Amino acid sequence: MGNQDNDKQTSRNLKDEQLNQFRVNNYGKKMTTNQSVKISNDEDSLKAGVRGPTLLEDFHLREKITHFDNERIPERVVHARGFAAHGMFKCYEPMSEYTKAGFLQESGQETPVFVRFSTVVGSVGSMETARDVRGFAVKFYTEEGNYDLVSNNIPVFFIQDAMKFPDIVHAIKPEPHNEMPQASSAHDTFWDFVANNQETAHMIMWLMSDRAIPRSFRMMEGFGVNTFRFVNQEGRARFVKFHWKPVLGVHSLVWDEAQKIGGKDPDFHRRDLWERIERGAYPEFELGVQMINEEDEFMFDFDILDATKLWPEEIVPVRKIGMLTLNKNVDNVFAETEQVAFHPGNIVPGIDFTNDPLLQGRLFSYIDTQLIRLGGPNFTEIPINRSICPFHNNQRNGYHRQRIDVGQVSYHKNSLANNTPATTPPEQGGFEHYQEKVEGHVIQARSESFKDFFSQARLFWNSMSPPEKRHIRNAFIFEVGKVKSRSVRQQVVDMFVRVDKGLANAIADKVGVRRPTGEQSNVTASSPALSQENTPHLPYYLTLGVLIGNGFDDEEVLATIEYLKRYGVFVTIISETLSPVVGRNGTKLAVDETIMTTDAVLFDSLYIVGGEVENQHDFNQSVMNFISEAFQHYKPIGFAPSGEKYFPVGDKESIPGFVYQDDNPKFNEQFLYAIAQQRFWNRVI
Repeated sequence: MGNQDNDKQTSRNLKDEQLNQFRVNNYGKKMTTNQSVKISNDEDSLKAGVRGPTLLEDFHLREKITHFDNERIPERVVHARGFAAHGMFKCYEPMSEYTKAGFLQESGQETPVFVRFSTVVGSVGSMETARDVRGFAVKFYTEEGNYDLVSNNIPVFFIQDAMKFPDIVHAIKPEPHNEMPQASSAHDTFWDFVANNQETAHMIMWLMSDRAIPRSFRMMEGFGVNTFRFVNQEGRARFVKFHWKPVLGVHSLVWDEAQKIGGKDPDFHRRDLWERIERGAYPEFELGVQMINEEDEFMFDFDILDATKLWPEEIVPVRKIGMLTLNKNVDNVFAETEQVAFHPGNIVPGIDFTNDPLLQGRLFSYIDTQLIRLGGPNFTEIPINRSICPFHNNQRNGYHRQRIDVGQVSYHKNSLANNTPATTPPEQGGFEHYQEKVEGHVIQARSESFKDFFSQARLFWNSMSPPEKRHIRNAFIFEVGKVKSRSVRQQVVDMFVRVDKGLANAIADKVGVRRPTGEQSNVTASSPALSQENTPHLPYYLTLGVLIGNGFDDEEVLATIEYLKRYGVFVTIISETLSPVVGRNGTKLAVDETIMTTDAVLFDSLYIVGGEVENQHDFNQSVMNFISEAFQHYKPIGFAPSGEKYFPVGDKESIPGFVYQDDNPKFNEQFLYAIAQQRFWNRVI
């Protein structure tokens, strides 16, 4: 048993040990060129005389400038703005009945992973809180090779066939004549595409929902989008969709808040992820699968291979099979986050493709992109992309080759090397494609089963709570209101009447076009799993801003702070200066931020303490601004007795999410509960 444990420990550490070969710490070292020549002067170039011309024989100058000029690689066409972390995936139970994938065969089996989150539309310098789809790509370093689960935080896609992929990206990106707007779908070409390619209807409902402005990477779902196959040892296959379920639940920003955060802290999401991992508050996601037997492929009222459709969880339950924990930040963003290459074609035995026409195109697109972006076919040898198991083949040469392959033979079959490297029979672990029978004429066409564009868009609308519907309506009004073409605005309204007539009428009234004459879909079904109203509400790792001044009540305030910290709330002390604040009994409290260096939109909740000292006009005004901002964004606010002066009310029960400490023995418990709720949509603004 001890040897087995040691083997598992070795497996868990393989990727980190592999990366250690490439990690270099320059601290305390002498400077050299890339050829290891020691440098005596890194300040001045070689010149002909003190004020003379620079000489090109200065090899250090040439190397330094040349390397600098070539430090960038092409940014990704989509998913350019991203951030990543290392982690571990632990399997809950043996899945051998369904798949022979090695990393899913034992309870407690651990596999190192690398996860990159991203926005889709914006460039590498855009803000992270834009209304957009989010990428959620996971590279499993399994003992059978790398497996990439390339996911989004929305379970469906804009298009059904990869032939349309360049078109949707061209439409949603900044318009080519003026390169505007950045990281936004609120413009003519995008909505013109939507109205004239109505398979987008379902995806647009998600894009206009709160799912498109997540609170953090830690609080968003991931979906494999495409339909894959599980294949077991006996060769039996099942259709499968993958899900990542955040342990903290699915939570979002509100639109006004998202825009303001983009200005206050465009790095909001990556900062959140980095800081949580650094503090040991490791983000966790459960891996779930939906499975459909092959014989049941056609029993649904939607085509299971259509990427614009989801499989409702109430019909096809999600089975949770493992836990992903992100527990280590990257050492270097460029070397790891930017050079990592994900590809849905990177699969292992036991996982295979289907006839999903969007997936089929992605299999070409991803590899083609990596060849250009990373400079050739050897990007798999970049440290972050290397498999933890050895690889052997007859592929040679190319840009940036890292290996030195020895021997005279580089072909198969051969006799000079005893026909090695040799192939591996399927029964010994060699990959074998699933043998699906395929018949039909070679044709460019769309299946009739793909031509229902509105039933699931209506299902999504039916599943939303009243606040979520209000947010969707307002998102449409904002986005379509930015469209300059009246014709396009009218086309959009005429399209979305098929989803909901009230929604379409509300948009029409606000964007200056006539109300539509069509009728909405007659779908009455809903899926509670789609509403964030039904997600877990936990206080762990939420942020609390404590606005505090000198003369605060030491005993009362410190007891509350310690209580909240015990339940995982992250507390930030905010005051007028960075000097410690002093309580009325002399207790000193270290200050983390000043009122000038932070903002209410950066916190999930506020605790208003204030103080007893006079002449704090700037501080008092800022406290009022913080309260107003948090109030408008439906956030919970707790008031110490000395903080009530900033927002006096007669009936302390009158404002949902406001909790008062004065004469309230249950304040700490009530405030903790309010913090966990995050938003109080029944608050009248």
